Amino acid sequence: MINSLLGLDAIELGVIARQLGEKPFRGKQMADWLYSKGVRQIDEMNNLPGDFKSALSKAYTPGRSTVIRTSRSKDRTFKLLLRLMDGECIEAVGMPYKERFSCCVSTQVGCPVGCLFCATGNSGFKRNLSAGEIIDQVLSVGEFAYRQKIVGEMKRINNIVFMGMGEPLLNYDATIKAVHLLNGEMGIGMRNITISTIGYVPGIYKLAEERLQLTLAISLHAADDELRRKIVPGMSGYKIRDIIQAGRAYFQETGRRVTYEYCLLGGVNDSFANANKLAELLKDLNCHVNLIPFNSVAGSGFHTPDQENINRFYSVLEKAHIAVTVREQRGEAIQAACGQLRGGLI
Repeated sequence: MINSLLGLDAIELGVIARQLGEKPFRGKQMADWLYSKGVRQIDEMNNLPGDFKSALSKAYTPGRSTVIRTSRSKDRTFKLLLRLMDGECIEAVGMPYKERFSCCVSTQVGCPVGCLFCATGNSGFKRNLSAGEIIDQVLSVGEFAYRQKIVGEMKRINNIVFMGMGEPLLNYDATIKAVHLLNGEMGIGMRNITISTIGYVPGIYKLAEERLQLTLAISLHAADDELRRKIVPGMSGYKIRDIIQAGRAYFQETGRRVTYEYCLLGGVNDSFANANKLAELLKDLNCHVNLIPFNSVAGSGFHTPDQENINRFYSVLEKAHIAVTVREQRGEAIQAACGQLRGGLI
């Protein structure tokens, strides 16, 4: 069986080197080839001895995906459809900004939660991704951006959001391993990494215990349990008060302000009453609210609120002295925006 090297850190790679008769320092060399240079073949690791590369190739592969489709938007956002080694497909998104270069990664093939307004949720669930498959997305996005001259050589990806296909905290171990690889092997600061969750309470508490300095984004999408159950049926076992308490625990353990995400669905959760409920729910928390106008998903039955409703909702939170922003809509034309990723499954 061929195993993937991507997803192992320098120490783990050093163990493999020692098992194959080489010195452990070869692990650091392999890590450099994998995470800094993004090699796709073991033969490309030029400073490794030939006999070692030959032995390594018999049992291991770098573990890279294949780009099978690309889409580019006028706002410079781009999306890659990636085929994994077992043939499953996922999507990853690159978002170059003036001040940063963000990559949105998936953690699962599909998603088991099934939010009614999300294309990924409506596509079903196949399996969890490995840490290496998560890291591969970052490498693939960076390669494409440089090859297509979307960014210059010196502007590497420096911001990661776990907001693609899947629920990261339902694939906890691989997600955390990927976070440590991004930070330790690829040099991306913890404060430039965001993990988004639909409100999986046990995962939030577990993440709080890690005491990592990353950002936690909790997707509420409703301020009362009845409405949330309707639009997020896959997490109906957790009440909003329990989710908020878990978010409070995260802040207490890490000192990191939690972001609460709220997808505005026209005529569903965007009313003045909905805004007041959310303001009341969050009024005593040191948090930030990210309002996300719904991005069109074919067949979902939902629509984006008009600008007046978005502005009114924003104003209610602002007047309640809650830090709030409206997320800039990027990549919607190429189905790369929040809630639109399908991984080629539909």
